[in-house]
Amino acid sequence: MAEDEYGTFVDWSQMGDLATSSGPTKLDCKELKEFKQMARQGYWAKNHKLRAQVYQQLIKSIPCRTVTPDAEVYRDIIGDAAAKKPSSHIPLPEFVDGNPVPRYCLKAEAVASAHRIINCVAGQFPDISHCPSLPALTALLLHFSKDEAQCFEHVSRILACNEPGKRLLDQTFLAYESSCMTFGDLANKYCTAAHKLIVATAQDVVDVYADWQRWVLGDLPFAHMVRVLDVYLVEGYKVLYRVAIALLKFYRKHKTGGQAGQNQQLDSGKTRSDIQAFIKGIGSIVTPEKLLEKSFSIRLISRKEITLLQVTNEKSLQQKGITVKQKRRNVQLALDPDTFTSEIVSAKEMHDIWSWIPERFALCQPELLFTTSTHGCSLSRFYSHCEGHEPTLLLIRTTDGDVCGAFLSSDWEERKRGGNKLSYFGTGECFVFRLKPEMERYEWVVIRHPELASAVRPAGPDDPAAAAAADPSADQNLPQPDKPPGELSPFLATHHFNLNSKNTSMFMAGSFDSIIVGGGGDGNALFIDAELNHGHTGRCATFDNPPLCKESFQISLLEAWGFQDAMAH
Repeated sequence: MAEDEYGTFVDWSQMGDLATSSGPTKLDCKELKEFKQMARQGYWAKNHKLRAQVYQQLIKSIPCRTVTPDAEVYRDIIGDAAAKKPSSHIPLPEFVDGNPVPRYCLKAEAVASAHRIINCVAGQFPDISHCPSLPALTALLLHFSKDEAQCFEHVSRILACNEPGKRLLDQTFLAYESSCMTFGDLANKYCTAAHKLIVATAQDVVDVYADWQRWVLGDLPFAHMVRVLDVYLVEGYKVLYRVAIALLKFYRKHKTGGQAGQNQQLDSGKTRSDIQAFIKGIGSIVTPEKLLEKSFSIRLISRKEITLLQVTNEKSLQQKGITVKQKRRNVQLALDPDTFTSEIVSAKEMHDIWSWIPERFALCQPELLFTTSTHGCSLSRFYSHCEGHEPTLLLIRTTDGDVCGAFLSSDWEERKRGGNKLSYFGTGECFVFRLKPEMERYEWVVIRHPELASAVRPAGPDDPAAAAAADPSADQNLPQPDKPPGELSPFLATHHFNLNSKNTSMFMAGSFDSIIVGGGGDGNALFIDAELNHGHTGRCATFDNPPLCKESFQISLLEAWGFQDAMAH
């Protein structure tokens, strides 16, 4: 009986259908690819004992540090105390950040066992400084452990994983906080409708997304969480991102289904509580299988993208000096209408644009670098004011009253790399948008259609280049961005992917007589002349955008904004 061997800590009356084991009782599988397929299909999901044995096999195969504490170490430390009833009054370590041990389907006294295990882990892993998901993971593994010592060993191996490029749990505040920023980036890109809902209903989006891990490891019902755990132990951390994004999609469907048009802005705490309540009760509307199906139907580009984002966000936090937990500050853009002055957009419109930008710039305030109303209509002056700033935001108001623009990820100084030839640079974080007459953003086409990442290598710096900047249709032959090793542009630099460089990676270009944003296909998203007076806009392959305003337009006003580090002031 599973109850005898792996059910010591389980309250079987709470297990529902999982209390009755059925299905396969053995697993003969050693190939990771097979494990992956079986985990997603739920091969061992209906047999408690088999699931426990599979978990043991998977965790045992995790590459770990040379000295990783095991069950014997736990028994030596606990000693005679093992015979005593553990106490849940023993406080948890500070690094769990106040997160309690979720009960799930554990016996009441088993929560005390989890406390004892976590405190023993804290003694053996002094380098852990922030690990809020540890209580939930310990509680989950306790359901499938013969005794406390085995659960301790399993938790220890997950924490001690040293496989290059693989992560299972955040163990520092820097890693945790950058994961929250990375989740915000991914939600912004792959869950646009739900992200818009959060922006519309919560005062502080960053605060809401700070809960993303707890949605999965803590709030999900047990039947859903163990199906996630099946896949997580095979595929790693990226599964948590996928499931959290799927939960956000379901939440948005739930909100818009019942309350269309009632998106009044709430205190962020109320939005967080609303999402938490929805996820805790998700079992009534979404089955575990449906949740996994939705999670793996989201077309995230790759594990590489997630890793690049995570590293870039960590670097950004380190540069700002945020490496240890401190009182959470409101990092959502809070513009003071008395001090924010733009002749093109209102504070509310700038706030909306800020919700689109990469999370690592959320701590920054907009800084006006250039405006034609003060600095005149000169492209050379535009360059002199914008060089040295990365990224920048371009805003244009036409004489017809339309407003459009672009988020440009790279320093305009990079245009000089091409010598006298007009050459493209920038990264896949660039996007174009329009605000009036209606608001819409157009991202890099590869984000929406990953299949466009082909086997064709990006063009190198020695490729032939077109000389005529004045002819936007000539941009098909412009050399593509290529930076030397050690100078990688943040996230989604084109050379991280095998792209068809002739049509999907033409982000920004500049010469003495024009600015181009977006190329490929028959035109440019934006083309602006040397007098910053006339421009035209059309569909381009890089952003797959319609014209952002009237195709041939006259510029009434142009502004360029930088990102000022608010933490430095």
